[in-house]
Amino acid sequence: MKQQDKKLEDPRYKIANKEALIGVALVFVNFILWYGFAYGFGSAPVEEYDYIFGFPAWFFYSCIAVTVLIFLLVILAVKFLFKEVPLEEEGEE
Repeated sequence: MKQQDKKLEDPRYKIANKEALIGVALVFVNFILWYGFAYGFGSAPVEEYDYIFGFPAWFFYSCIAVTVLIFLLVILAVKFLFKEVPLEEEGEE
């Protein structure tokens, strides 16, 4: 059996592809939120900045809050969306 045929038959590849797409989606969400908060709140003059816990609001939201949110989303994705799959091929002993 050719290697390409094995990939088409093996359900682990479908699972791995789905999980890779979830990972890429999380990276895009992270970047969009980070960029949006950093340049959305950070585009005002420094004199007009709001501060949260001593940090400028743009920094707090983009670097601290978004990081915590992404950590939680990754934990939830791993817990509910990812599957444990055996690494050995079927019939291999």
